[in-house]
Amino acid sequence: MATTMTSGKIETYLGAKAEFLLGFKSPKIAKERLHLPGPDFVDRIYAATDRNVRVLTNLQRLFGHGRLSRTGYLSILPVDQGIEHSGGASFAKNPDYFDGGNIVKLAIEGGCNAVASTFGVLGSVARQYAHKIPFIVKMNHNELLTFPNKSDQILFGTVQQAYDMGASAVGATIYFGSEQSGRQIVEISQAFAHAHQLGMATVLWCYLRNNAFKKDKDYHLSADLTGQANHLGVTIEADIIKQKLPENNGGYLALNMSDSSYGKFDKRIYTDLASDHPIDLTRYQVANCYMGRAGLINSGGASGANDFEEAVATAVINKRAGGTGLISGRKAFQRPMKEGVQLLNTVQDVYLSPDVTVA
Repeated sequence: MATTMTSGKIETYLGAKAEFLLGFKSPKIAKERLHLPGPDFVDRIYAATDRNVRVLTNLQRLFGHGRLSRTGYLSILPVDQGIEHSGGASFAKNPDYFDGGNIVKLAIEGGCNAVASTFGVLGSVARQYAHKIPFIVKMNHNELLTFPNKSDQILFGTVQQAYDMGASAVGATIYFGSEQSGRQIVEISQAFAHAHQLGMATVLWCYLRNNAFKKDKDYHLSADLTGQANHLGVTIEADIIKQKLPENNGGYLALNMSDSSYGKFDKRIYTDLASDHPIDLTRYQVANCYMGRAGLINSGGASGANDFEEAVATAVINKRAGGTGLISGRKAFQRPMKEGVQLLNTVQDVYLSPDVTVA
């Protein structure tokens, strides 16, 4: 059995935040109202849906692989930054990852449930690795070579290509709130329906993108707006939702000041359904995933000086909120492989720890 991190070590990583995050006991939405992760999650939750047996098999493969196997939690390595943030900018810190084989190797050695990457990366090593770790093929991207740069997710391949390389799931991004969001919603909804027909699971990056969301704060990270993006994502039958960790709330309030009118909201979102505690804000994201019927995985964020501390804090917040895991890329691959494996294992240890419980 793998050696996991002690509760004392988790507290050390959290530092001054330890009591704030581990001692939180008063969420606005009680955990009893949620569908929480567990070893039987596929049988208990996904089996009641309209997903066919082949989709359930691939979901079980995702939840049954790696160090978090049969816990109901997911640790996924995502590396699509070669397109999303450009290859040079993403891999200059560690040029080994220009080679897609090393991306998959890191996910395997790091004990991940799955690896998420591009058609090119996964296709280049499919015969070597597709049977060794579940593949999630990220289907669309925002390319950064058009001048001036634009924000638009476009398809780089087909669902059939992902199926043919042996993928367990397909992933996609929708920029909710952007000018192109309508097209993206229709496009990805159709792609996800096709993926389900072929037996693959679906993962949706539910990101916000609109300059108007930047006011006194960056409301791209607000719980109310990201929560609604999650709700739209589950509506088009994403099995797993990827979302950035919320850092504030009140996006609808900020965008409805003066004479502006935006969306629909209820002020009880900010009083009855969430406080300003990060676990409460994240729980509101979970609630918008049909109270956890679709698993919420939060992203690990950019790499920096305190990667391990930030990764542990994000994992604690996600787990205690009722989330399903973490999808962490740059913090892992923008460092030597041994350290990347250590970071992934450190995140996984939070989900393996019986001392970190759902609030």
